[in-house]
Amino acid sequence: MGRSRLMTRLVALGVEEEFHVVDLVSRRLTPQAHVVLDGLPDKSFSAELQQAVVETNSTPTPDLAALRADLVELRRRLITGAEPHGLGIVGSGTAPLHGTEGFELTADERYEYLLDSYQFIAREQFICGGQVHVEITDRDLAVLVAQRVQPWLPVLLAVSGSSPYWFETDSGYASSRTLAWQRWPTAGPLGPFASAAEYDQAVADLVTSGVIDDRGMVYFDIRLSAHVPTMELRVCDAVPRVDDMVLLAGLFRALVVRETDAVEAGAPPRFDQRPALLRAATWRAARSGLSGDLISPLTGKPGPAGLLLETLLEELRPTLEALGDWETVSALALEAVRLGGSAARQRAAYRKKGQATDVVDLLLRETAEG
Repeated sequence: MGRSRLMTRLVALGVEEEFHVVDLVSRRLTPQAHVVLDGLPDKSFSAELQQAVVETNSTPTPDLAALRADLVELRRRLITGAEPHGLGIVGSGTAPLHGTEGFELTADERYEYLLDSYQFIAREQFICGGQVHVEITDRDLAVLVAQRVQPWLPVLLAVSGSSPYWFETDSGYASSRTLAWQRWPTAGPLGPFASAAEYDQAVADLVTSGVIDDRGMVYFDIRLSAHVPTMELRVCDAVPRVDDMVLLAGLFRALVVRETDAVEAGAPPRFDQRPALLRAATWRAARSGLSGDLISPLTGKPGPAGLLLETLLEELRPTLEALGDWETVSALALEAVRLGGSAARQRAAYRKKGQATDVVDLLLRETAEG
């Protein structure tokens, strides 16, 4: 049943990527996003809270090859707009060379509210994420599917881990961005919710509490979009390699589609959904990335990251094959494991000469490669 449904219905997906703006001479983070964005269309390019960050938005598509081509073109346009001004574009969870001198708030009433309300959390928002949107029109279904997908999100976080450096010091984590992000009051696991009405009431209660100002400030690891009929993956670091972003998008869509079929077939949830265990698994992924153990949602026990990613691939194989994504996603997953993750590559670049500028050069190069 699930397979025939997939064969007749295309499931669109889209990606938002955030990038750091760096000075090409010093290789340091610099608050000049406005210079890069000048002349670029608002539809595809936008500012963020910090003037040192820019965001791109891909065009929704059901095709991973088309998504990849779009992401490459968006990066190319950003880089082309930055280089004449002596600026570079870096895709990673944090920039290796950054400090408080990079802080400059983007002129916007919403961002001013964030700074006033959250203080140092907003001031230290020198982080970039990669978000994936997958089409799902039934919101009651989406709430149930999101909770079933959630136990696998730490594996996707591990694939994306690209922020070992925090304020120019090795944090000891593959994703220091995750630790910084989790300081926001609504960040973390979703649910439990039995319906869209329960989800919406919880969001309304958060707004009523005054802790957040509107629905857009719900920062669950996976959430329902407040504006369009999609489910959003929000747990991942930004990544330098475009192929890793395509891998994350392909895996996330397959998880959503598989669990949609399972809910519609009446299959019960397979995994423990306790928030404490979900947070522990997320912490483990942020700590280890692809270089250590992750917590398996199948057993609750630690195991090598590469093996758990392989397990996820095999679990998703029927869905990936039905979507026409198996060859692409499996090849990208094998390559990601072979390369060892961005955090490990950054540390290796630093060890060669002990120069953080070499790490920035690596990230500049990988971000630009199509």
